[in-house]
Amino acid sequence: MDQAQKLAEIHFHAKSDQLQHVRNEVRDAVGERHFFPSNIVECIVLAVDEACTNIIRHAYGRECDIEIVLEIVADGEELVFRLTDFADPVDDQAVRPRAINHMQPGGLGMHIIHQVMDNVAFVQCPNGTGNVLEMRKKTTPKGT
Repeated sequence: MDQAQKLAEIHFHAKSDQLQHVRNEVRDAVGERHFFPSNIVECIVLAVDEACTNIIRHAYGRECDIEIVLEIVADGEELVFRLTDFADPVDDQAVRPRAINHMQPGGLGMHIIHQVMDNVAFVQCPNGTGNVLEMRKKTTPKGT
């Protein structure tokens, strides 16, 4: 990341009552610095919120005092949202969006994330434990 600039680093416990603060921080970092239209900002906020909720529910299996770290980095023409948890490593092949035509409650988080972000991938965790989900969003609209 040659031109990378860290916009935010947020440490929070894996509890749903922490997510309002996270949403506000994402909204501030994305909206104020990158001039996305408000509807795109809210979609990004939703995608990050869904990813955090998935960590709480699926990686940790419950709300707890274990930390989650969100880094937001401006890297050239992309924003990078890097979520690090300290749960057991997940099988990234098992974490896929389900087909949208399967109507059932819940389970749309990964679908939303993949629709909003330009690239979504698990990357190597620096200390070898836990999981790092990296979501990238171009700061220029698709097709331009």
